[in-house]
Amino acid sequence: MENAARPLVMLAAGGTGGHLFPAEALAGVLAARGVDVDLVTDSRAARYAGHFPARRLHVLPAETVRGRSPVALARTALTLGLGFVKGFRLMRAMRPSIVVGFGGYPTLPPILAAHYAGFPTLIHEANAVMGRANTLLAARVTAIASGYPDICAAKPNLAAKAHHTGNPVRPAVIAAAEVPFAPLTPGGPIDLLVTGGSQGARVMSEVVPNGIEALDAALRTRLRLVQQARPEDIEAVRATYARLGVQAEIEPFFADLPARIARAHLVISRSGAMTVAELGVIGRPSILVPLPGALDQDQLANATALANGGGAVVMPQSHFTPDSFATALARLAGEPGRLEAMATAARAMGRADAAERLAALVLDLGKIHV
Repeated sequence: MENAARPLVMLAAGGTGGHLFPAEALAGVLAARGVDVDLVTDSRAARYAGHFPARRLHVLPAETVRGRSPVALARTALTLGLGFVKGFRLMRAMRPSIVVGFGGYPTLPPILAAHYAGFPTLIHEANAVMGRANTLLAARVTAIASGYPDICAAKPNLAAKAHHTGNPVRPAVIAAAEVPFAPLTPGGPIDLLVTGGSQGARVMSEVVPNGIEALDAALRTRLRLVQQARPEDIEAVRATYARLGVQAEIEPFFADLPARIARAHLVISRSGAMTVAELGVIGRPSILVPLPGALDQDQLANATALANGGGAVVMPQSHFTPDSFATALARLAGEPGRLEAMATAARAMGRADAAERLAALVLDLGKIHV
């Protein structure tokens, strides 16, 4: 077998940034230590994994539970079953030292296949509450790593094998963390970053520009905005800021988002696990608007954890109106000391060494000596 002398770690992840980014960070650490890394995912997620630092990409059939009808459930079960069979053959052929899952239904076939093929398994849960796929796997895996402490505290059988590693962040985030927070100066510019997650959020485009318009003109002239918006919203958002005379950069995607976070005095964002992790490692204050309607309310749990630590203000989407946003922004802009304290509190909750901590756990469980 190719590179037979080198240990192999297989990473399984769904297609969102919240799953792929921590897997990518772990892959980088393992590769630097002489470990081969392969990525296992489904065909949809594979489209987003072109730059993933893996030796090889393996695609297994997988399906998310999308409906409760008997036909939909049967189709999902059949697809996952086929993925398990192919995954079992893959594990027997590749013989990995350990298989690590990062959540999402594409992780079910490879993790279950590795378990039944007799290989060590580890799942990483990035959110403050365990997601559905990881919940299904938790009892069967060798160990559980978590981005937040005590997520298994209510279940002693899971708590016994749980390890709080933090959420691994990309090297660009570690680099951005070197930039110190720049306190506001009286009458000086205020840098705002507005981001809605990897796909952009319509609510940010609907609420934030109108909230900026509701501000006192003297405060509005101090703003420098960077806002992520969906392509179909960009022109309307740009037009509003141009009419208001607000300096703004609006794009559907920012490849250098960690650096943008580092330059911000305040971030307005959703509260996905990796967004919250990056805010902590870089150390920036935020107004967080959790995605409503999620079955497990993971974004609300993430935002609440950061807010309880003093690093964020949580605004449920039902209360995230132009007027309430303008009020919150004006209050924070009028308390520069509070913004600085929030930045310090957020950074205290960050785990810049999470990728190294997770890698150490992987090497230990896989009995890999490098």
